[in-house]
Amino acid sequence: MPGESFRFIHASDFHLESPLGDLDELPPPLRDQMATAPHEAVKAVFAAALSNNIDFVVLSGDLLNPQAAGPYGMNLLLEQFEKLAAADTPVYWAAGNVDDPQKWPEAVVIPPNVTLFPKDHATDIKVVRGGRTICRLIGRGSDGRASLHVPGFECEAGEEFAIGVGHGDASLEMLEEARFDFWCLGGKHNRLELKSDDEIRAVYSGSPQGRSLSEPGSHGFSIIDVDAERNVRVSEMPADQFRYCNVRLRADEIAAVGSIENLLGERIVRLQHDAGGRHLIIGWDITADSGESLIAIGDGEALLEWVRREYGHGAPAAWSTSLRIHPPQKYPKSWHEEDTILGDYLRIAAEHRKGDSTAANLLPMTEEHPGLPASTTTLLAEIPQTRRIETLDQATLLGVELLRGGKPNWVNQS
Repeated sequence: MPGESFRFIHASDFHLESPLGDLDELPPPLRDQMATAPHEAVKAVFAAALSNNIDFVVLSGDLLNPQAAGPYGMNLLLEQFEKLAAADTPVYWAAGNVDDPQKWPEAVVIPPNVTLFPKDHATDIKVVRGGRTICRLIGRGSDGRASLHVPGFECEAGEEFAIGVGHGDASLEMLEEARFDFWCLGGKHNRLELKSDDEIRAVYSGSPQGRSLSEPGSHGFSIIDVDAERNVRVSEMPADQFRYCNVRLRADEIAAVGSIENLLGERIVRLQHDAGGRHLIIGWDITADSGESLIAIGDGEALLEWVRREYGHGAPAAWSTSLRIHPPQKYPKSWHEEDTILGDYLRIAAEHRKGDSTAANLLPMTEEHPGLPASTTTLLAEIPQTRRIETLDQATLLGVELLRGGKPNWVNQS
């Protein structure tokens, strides 16, 4: 029997308490926009709910930490709820870990159009439009587990289109145990669609605004259409104001365009086209494959200053937040064979690479600088095993730059 067609918005992980990250400085022309980017992205979600013939809105947790977001963040969210209430648009909210209802001040009153799913059991809600049930929502707030407890969503079977709403990690195999038609999930900041036979069966819509270089690419929300035959169409709707990008460049790409500056510029133009007019926050990783390519790349600090100056203040802006040069695994043989301090240095570095990397003890060097913070001293004295080769590579690069008369790269690496 054909059902009812309907359309709804799914969003999650607003994290209104969290600012943009991976920024060692804030460019003056972009400060205000960077400060408000997470808020503007959330406003875009609710604006879409008012202008796209939406039947209801589903929110899958981690909207904000009330204490960290403060009155401004709470008021912003409540204002958006109230706008939907004025338009008779219901909201169904399964809380995550940071927006646990117990953390909210008792004086805060949630508008009546917002239904908050309990966290100790699943609730089966029939969504009604014009006196007819258009679907069922089976939702549950997070109970603190990292993974979604699918057996906790068990409910009686029905004829209506059934949508599971929750927060936590889950595989498609786990979700299929519940036999729902679709799942709206939260807990992942990057968008993820789970498919079976090329059909989307579950979606993590991700945060409307990325917060770091570990959350690159488009961010937004989902508009989901279900027709009378239960066919589902999921549309990704970008809402991010700033888009994080990780860009890896190889030395051989430089020769193809003439200079490292040309290569950076060409890549930025391409990224801006793909971002559709949004501001960019870029982390560059440039790999040198030889000593000669180091010369072509030049000084990393000067290169970062140049790319910020040329592209970081436009409309839209492409702000380069970091630029890291990965040194070559092998330097020219002629450099190694030099009867110079550089030759000695490279031979010693090569011996360290071949030998026991734990032999590199930097603690005595920190004693020459009594003003170093204790945390810095500890990090230098006990370099993690996974970072020792990388540290040796960067130290070798720094020594080569100094001993060949170049300017060292003092860009901080976090």
